[in-house]
Amino acid sequence: MRLCLTRSLALVLMTTPLVAQEDLRPTVAVLPFVNSAIGAANAELAPLSKGIADLLITDLGMNPGIRVVERENIQRLLDEQRLAQDGRVDDATAARIGKLLGAKHMVTGSFITDRSGQMVLSLKAIDSETGRIAWTHRDQGKTDDFLALVAKVAGAANTGLKLPALTPQAKAAAAERTADQKKIPFQAVMLYSRALSAQDAGQKDEAIQLFTQTIERFPDFEDARKARAKLTGGGAAR
Repeated sequence: MRLCLTRSLALVLMTTPLVAQEDLRPTVAVLPFVNSAIGAANAELAPLSKGIADLLITDLGMNPGIRVVERENIQRLLDEQRLAQDGRVDDATAARIGKLLGAKHMVTGSFITDRSGQMVLSLKAIDSETGRIAWTHRDQGKTDDFLALVAKVAGAANTGLKLPALTPQAKAAAAERTADQKKIPFQAVMLYSRALSAQDAGQKDEAIQLFTQTIERFPDFEDARKARAKLTGGGAAR
């Protein structure tokens, strides 16, 4: 009898999957950015609220030492909580969202352009455990080099929030991504951002159409390929 019990226990141990190890990496979530553009530019650039957050999430996600909350999960929570869609939430609300998402660092920000074609990004991070502002940053660059600007502020966030340093492999991958992004014009980012807005509004067909237009016009924009593949459940084949 004892031998049978021993064998049964061994069988259970062999067939029962081990409990997943707790992910102790610092977690970062990025809210939609606030559109601070004035006049006609405000409506024109509105989709960037989603686009900047999405691109920043991707750049931050190049660091394997952290966990980044997916944009869709953040958007779902914002919809459920009936919170501002453009990221315009106060620090206390951002901290509460962070707790619900299991994210210690809640990154929020705003953007504005001027007549010379400069884009200014202002960022801050709320510590969801204390509700306090843990980091602020402001940077700017030409809209023609918009993706390089996003990559730059992602690097600043990694340093400012004292996140784990990128591994050599991650640094190489991030550098390769930055080099590829230099080929992508601002018009591509705007079209991509419109697709994200349509997706969040539940307009799946329109989102797929806009992602497809982005890919056809700007075939080097890999983010658009991945976003369309994720939405359609298909591959990212060219």
